[in-house]
Amino acid sequence: MSFQTKYGQILLPLITPYKENEEVDYAQYEKLIEYLIENNLCDSLIVTGTTGEASLLTTDERIKLMEVAVKTSAGRKPVIAGTGCASTKETIYLTNKAVELGIELCLVVCPFYNKPTQEGIYLHYKNLAESTKANIMIYNIPIFVGVNIAPETVGRLASIKNIVAVKDEAGVNPTQVTDYILATKDVDPDFAVYNGDDVMLLPTIIQGAQGLVSGGAHIFGHEIRGIFDAFSRGDNERAKELFVPMYRFCKSTGQNGRLLPNSILRPAIELVTGIHLGPARGPLAPATEEEMEVTTAILKEIGKI
Repeated sequence: MSFQTKYGQILLPLITPYKENEEVDYAQYEKLIEYLIENNLCDSLIVTGTTGEASLLTTDERIKLMEVAVKTSAGRKPVIAGTGCASTKETIYLTNKAVELGIELCLVVCPFYNKPTQEGIYLHYKNLAESTKANIMIYNIPIFVGVNIAPETVGRLASIKNIVAVKDEAGVNPTQVTDYILATKDVDPDFAVYNGDDVMLLPTIIQGAQGLVSGGAHIFGHEIRGIFDAFSRGDNERAKELFVPMYRFCKSTGQNGRLLPNSILRPAIELVTGIHLGPARGPLAPATEEEMEVTTAILKEIGKI
């Protein structure tokens, strides 16, 4: 079975709900998962990805969120665990905890803060792959990590049996999806290349990206599915028509230089779903009234609220 057949085109990184004291709200997490499954807004669920604020969670919280997701989804949607950490040792530990919970695929971000060399990155993923039964999806997001995973490195890693895919934050390097495809196609023809940036959906589909890892799917899951379907039919005008409202919304979540959209994305999802998600954890500053006026106006204009 191919990666896309098993996990689909829309991989949704779940946002992590908090109570007002910044404690994780597991009950609301269950509600959110139910809402997403019942409304078929995605094909797979990702626990503790960037949208889930993995770097702001404790290891115990990340494991608990995996448990809740597996139990709540109950096989209705595949659950993917975000298990990347700053060190290889901790990444192996968390990945194996995911395997113990029955999770088969882990999304593993390039180690952050350390800015490893390409050889260090290669050895990180190689040692991880050799230390776990999980399948691994490499996650490249240099805007947060500080280093780009070179296509040549991904090509080397694609030769390892349980390294099966890569997610690229394509907004940083709009043509790297093509570079990754060229680097891996002869090494492993089944190796999957996914885009991880909502606003790059159209530019990466044309390059051959097989799917999208999308925080925006909390709100725009149906539109994203429609874009993929329209593109497959050759109806580019319809794909663009569906894309532009989502593009405008996603751009609005980056107001005032915000790199992580969560502070604005959270209240926006609340407005659309009615599910209480709480504020982002510190050090992420809460959305301002002015920011929410802009985003709310877009949601109203495009008929989401």
